[in-house]
Amino acid sequence: MADTGTSDAEARLIAEARRAFFVMFGFLCLVWAIQLGNWADDGLLAQRFGIVADDPARLPDVFTAPLLHASWQHLEGNSGPLFVFGFLAAYRGVRKFLGLTLLIAVTSGLAVWLFERTGVVTIGASGLIFGYFGYVVLRGFIDRRLIDSLIGLVMGASFAYLVTLAVPGTPGISWLAHLGGLAGGLAGAWLFRDRAGRPAAGAPRAAAPATTSGPRADLLKELDDLGL
Repeated sequence: MADTGTSDAEARLIAEARRAFFVMFGFLCLVWAIQLGNWADDGLLAQRFGIVADDPARLPDVFTAPLLHASWQHLEGNSGPLFVFGFLAAYRGVRKFLGLTLLIAVTSGLAVWLFERTGVVTIGASGLIFGYFGYVVLRGFIDRRLIDSLIGLVMGASFAYLVTLAVPGTPGISWLAHLGGLAGGLAGAWLFRDRAGRPAAGAPRAAAPATTSGPRADLLKELDDLGL
């Protein structure tokens, strides 16, 4: 007899993953189109809508700066990590992901606007990348989802070098945007946590058959929810 609860959960997860893929694909198309306009305008879009510290009139540019890049090489370097980390951050829920993106844009942009040198124009999606990275690494441990925890461990181990770009010392790279984005992603893992996914500590739990309990059964359920 089919387990309709598991089937429904699997269908929802696949649907969200599909939406996440198209959201990130669409987002990449958008930033590439904007870069085409920026290139055609000799980089003036970046100058007009990048973040400039201590200028109240440029504060709204915290939302436009992540869409702009200094060159095609800058955009190419950001596109792969942006898609991978963005998709991993979005596949559990696109609506939650959109809120997370706004949070990261604000924390990354404010870090630049408050602490960068006056007159410097800061642009690029790397603040978002660092935010998504922090969110993906921490999310599974807060939500207590085994698969997401494993994904976070793998991503954290594979891309630990990114953290070195969130400290001062690399010319031409806005470590403030990176650090602010990373802080926003870590905060987002808590603020956008799955409040309905797991019972709280000490809460009564429904009895389960012996054949469906234990870490191995939890892993199998997570894999089944993912369609693996």
